[in-house]
Amino acid sequence: MSYIAREARQELLETVAEAAEDIGAALALVEAAYERLDEGSADRLEEQLFRPVQRAFGRARRTHSGFAERHGLEARALSPRQPSHAAAQPRELVEDAADAVADADDRLSELQDSMRPVEVGDPELRAGLADVRELLGELPSRGRRFVSLFGR
Repeated sequence: MSYIAREARQELLETVAEAAEDIGAALALVEAAYERLDEGSADRLEEQLFRPVQRAFGRARRTHSGFAERHGLEARALSPRQPSHAAAQPRELVEDAADAVADADDRLSELQDSMRPVEVGDPELRAGLADVRELLGELPSRGRRFVSLFGR
C-alpha cells in the first residue's frame, strides 16, 4: 500500500473515531440525565434516546474497528466519556447530548460527501457509516422533543 493511501485511510479512521467519540459523549450525557430523572421520565428517556444512542455508538465502534482491522491500522479504544459538567440539570444534559449527536452526524455527513470512503474502496465502511447516520437521524429532534415535554 502506498504511503498516500495509508495516510488517507488513517485520516478517515480518525474522522470515524471522532464521530464515535461524539456519540460516546452523547451516551454518557444521556446516562447522567437518566440518573437525575424520576422513574417515568427516565423510562421515556431510555426508550427515546438512550437505546438508540447506544446502538449508534456500538455501530460506530464496530465500523471504526473493522475498518482499522481490514487495513492494518491501529484502532482507538472508544468508550463513553463522563460529562464534564456533572452538576448539570437533566434538561441541559439532554440538550448537550442532542448537540453531540448532531456533531457526530455532521462529521459523518461531511466524510460521506467528501467521497473518501468510496476512494478507499471499502464497502463495509460505507455501509457502516450509512447505518450510523440512519441511527442518528432522528435523535436531535427526539432530544428537543423530550426537553420540550420535560416535567409534564
